[in-house]
Amino acid sequence: MKDLKDVKKELIKYGKLAGKKNLTPGVSGNLSARYGQNIVITVSGSSNGYLSEDDFVVIDFDGNVVEGDKKPSSEKMLHVEFYKMRQDINYIVHVHSPYLSSFASAGIALDEPIMAENVFYFGSIPLAEYGMPSSMDLVEKTAKYFKDFDAVLMANHGFIVGGKTVKDAYLKLELAESYAQVVFNTKMLGGAVLLNEKQVEEINILRGK
Repeated sequence: MKDLKDVKKELIKYGKLAGKKNLTPGVSGNLSARYGQNIVITVSGSSNGYLSEDDFVVIDFDGNVVEGDKKPSSEKMLHVEFYKMRQDINYIVHVHSPYLSSFASAGIALDEPIMAENVFYFGSIPLAEYGMPSSMDLVEKTAKYFKDFDAVLMANHGFIVGGKTVKDAYLKLELAESYAQVVFNTKMLGGAVLLNEKQVEEINILRGK
């Protein structure tokens, strides 16, 4: 298992990168990592783009703080549930990036086969029903997608994605935000030309689905 300090450094590095690229504006969103039988997560009121080593606590899978003296992110149970359902997920990024949040707020899932890369990496990005931020209602409405999807839009809220490594989770965030921008642009241009069923099936065979 990685040293706690090294895990924090990873999260700080990619949190700052997300901040530089305007993927996590202001005091919004949260980051976490699986840490043995526990979870390292950002604290309440922290900013993903301006993290320091003091902006993390360690919680157990019941959401209790086991290391640190600050309050964990109010979205902690969303992270807990994702990790519980997916043993292959070791890092989670939750952000309110502009284009992904726009689709989430418009109530539009990113499920059209527009770009081969996005079909390959995501299949599609579903939209979870609105739940009050930090509530178990939000957890329940979002978590039902975690079994089959690495990334989920949350209605009138934002975006959550998980990965095997922190780099994997971050790159999926970049790709998803770009995808959302491309979808938006194609709508402005009169609509995208969708991949046909045969083309999608060929991509799914490549991704082992």
